[in-house]
Amino acid sequence: MLSGFARAPHRIARMRTARFPAGALTAFLAFSAISGNADARTRSSQDWPTASASQEVALLTQPQQLVSRSGKALTPIRTIGAWRPITGVRTALPVSGRTTMPDGVRLLHVMLPGRPNGSRGWIRQRGTSTARINWKIVVHTASRHMLVYHGGALARSMSAVVGRASTPTPHGSFFVEESVRMPPGAAGGPYALALSAHSAALQEFEGSPGQIAIHGMAKLAGDLGTASSHGCIRLSDRDLRWLVARISPGARISIAS
Repeated sequence: MLSGFARAPHRIARMRTARFPAGALTAFLAFSAISGNADARTRSSQDWPTASASQEVALLTQPQQLVSRSGKALTPIRTIGAWRPITGVRTALPVSGRTTMPDGVRLLHVMLPGRPNGSRGWIRQRGTSTARINWKIVVHTASRHMLVYHGGALARSMSAVVGRASTPTPHGSFFVEESVRMPPGAAGGPYALALSAHSAALQEFEGSPGQIAIHGMAKLAGDLGTASSHGCIRLSDRDLRWLVARISPGARISIAS
């Protein structure tokens, strides 16, 4: 859904303002929602599936070939762009492992954008720089709640809207691809965090690929604590502004029941 947006022409702080083709913004925002109030006091850092307080991220400094390893050879599969399609920010991929080939070529095992959900693969370390992100997001669709961790400690609990039963928010381990500053007065504003997650119920939605996002509730029906979206996650304006001020591309998000 988000891939139909035009690349933003200029930077705004840590994110960019996207210019949207006619109908694209409507298609994206019609695909979203959040639900449920939960007692966050029953949650702990154990909700996050790893013990690490931070996540290594590969920042692409040039387009990278996704490769498969066959003995001593590397076979190209497809190219991953160095810049994200909506905002033009540098592609940031969470790193889950690394290895060195017999010829000395260093590889990184990374999470990948796009379908299928949860895809991982190998890229060359050359042409990347690395960073560490201390922020992690956990979403519980049953309780319709989002938990945000910093350095392994719970930093904030938020009520959210999630996907309805017919178009559920997908479960799994994902990451934030890019942060979008919405045009003034746009439905679902003021921001959207585009995720690597895609809907399993909607392969295509009004010309877009059904990409899931975390965004606001402006001009959209549905209350916090409900399951009423096409799969996206909505937050209150106050919580969303707090979140986007801290979450950068490459940050991990775990979505579970």
